[in-house]
Amino acid sequence: MRFTSILGVAAICVVGAALPVGAHHSHGNYEDTFMDIAGVVKEVHLVVPHSWIYLEVMDANGEPQMWAMEATGRTGLQRVGITADYVKPGDAVKARCHHLRDGSNGCLLGFLKAKDGTVKDWDGNNAPAPADF
Repeated sequence: MRFTSILGVAAICVVGAALPVGAHHSHGNYEDTFMDIAGVVKEVHLVVPHSWIYLEVMDANGEPQMWAMEATGRTGLQRVGITADYVKPGDAVKARCHHLRDGSNGCLLGFLKAKDGTVKDWDGNNAPAPADF
């Protein structure tokens, strides 16, 4: 009986430890449609579980605004050819992303056009670049 109890506790621990691996948040806080923005890269963080680019974008009055753009994790980006050298602070880039529903300066990054003109899918799906981008 004691062995069965220990085995049961061990099984619960294994299942409990594995659950967070599959957990993921929804993208419900982002608009369904894409928007395009352009600006200058200030920071790049290729990390797991989500990478981030901070982009300085000029608003309608010519005032700089900082935008936080969420992307897939480092390993997903590496699979589509994005490395630490692909985009660096100071680079002028264009992004196609899903804006935050609350209107604040942030988006879920879909595509990014680097300063060399190449376009990559930062959502990690390796989708082809849109023709109008």
